Amino acid sequence: MATSKTSVVTPQRFASGLSYKEYIAQITVNADRFEQYYATGKPAPEDAEYFKKAMKHPNGPAKMLALAEDWCPDVYRGLPVVARLAEATGLELRVFPRDKHLDIMAEFLNQGQFQSVPTVVFYTKDDRYIGHWIERPAFANKDRAEIDAQVRKELPNADDQAIRAEVRTRTTARYPLWQQESVKEIRELIASKTSIK
Repeated sequence: MATSKTSVVTPQRFASGLSYKEYIAQITVNADRFEQYYATGKPAPEDAEYFKKAMKHPNGPAKMLALAEDWCPDVYRGLPVVARLAEATGLELRVFPRDKHLDIMAEFLNQGQFQSVPTVVFYTKDDRYIGHWIERPAFANKDRAEIDAQVRKELPNADDQAIRAEVRTRTTARYPLWQQESVKEIRELIASKTSIK
């Protein structure tokens, strides 16, 4: 069910994952953040329609597996938008806490070495691997770098702690935009792996 014949993600293993509500019920930190970014994470109508159309194709997505940890800002921003995408389209979502499922994480390491979360893996209706998306959109990385440079320019005499605090404030304000960029990037991934336009 994954990238190779030796995948630990069998149909039975996928089915054992948590629903989004079950995942939220067992988290120990950042429940307020998950709620906040669930509210802002609704996908654009055209993106939801694309996924609904793609799901009708034999090679289209039907299932999403997400690896997550509740302490991670990329997760409390990114997982809610994935949940909202599942709700808007009917994609089946199963969430696995990364640290309890390191064997799954090992199949989808970022750049072959980092245990980045969230990692979202897409499968067809008959459990064939399509592709996976990791952590945050490229737009967010570019945005973060620009914000950091701007803050350093505006606060040339500030210490590192003050700079980090200001960067955090400004990047957090951009999270809803980053959520929409995540959906766009995921849509591009599905289109590139399936040729469904």
